[in-house]
Amino acid sequence: MRVQELQVNGDRLEVAAPAHWTLLEVLRYRLGLTGSKQGCDKGDCGACTVLLEGAPILACLTLAARCAGQRITTIEGLMPAHLAAGGVGPDPVQAAFDRCGALQCGFCQPGMMLSARALLNAKPNPTRTEIRAALSGNLCRCTGYTQIIQAVELCVAEACGSAPESPAWAPGQNPWKREPDEKAPR
Repeated sequence: MRVQELQVNGDRLEVAAPAHWTLLEVLRYRLGLTGSKQGCDKGDCGACTVLLEGAPILACLTLAARCAGQRITTIEGLMPAHLAAGGVGPDPVQAAFDRCGALQCGFCQPGMMLSARALLNAKPNPTRTEIRAALSGNLCRCTGYTQIIQAVELCVAEACGSAPESPAWAPGQNPWKREPDEKAPR
């Protein structure tokens, strides 16, 4: 066992774990942060995606010891970080995924959301091609990606103060349009 100091979701933590354990193993089995999913264990699916210093990484391929002293954000830390930055409710990415129905079983959702958050932090107004590229390392077996892309586009449109286009699955209506006095979802 080796004691490692990690900075996870804003907290400095000391964790005892074998030196060969991945960040994913430490997060899930020592810290109880099970939002990052253990899928393929070889870097193919992206279900284990977390942010390291704001950049998406595959936690199943990253030794925990290599992350010492660096900021790690898991899905559990996304909403608290948004609130600490003065936001209200869930992170806009989380809210958009919910509003767009951008999930089915939910297994890939944490990794997708963190990849989307990293993209929007680096490039607040990405094109659809850039969104697809940023999410290309995250596999989803259920949704077909349409609503996932639309969720990210919804975040972009709302951050820019414009109304997003009507999604392809809602012809003739725009389910994202809110009346002026209607509150944002919680």
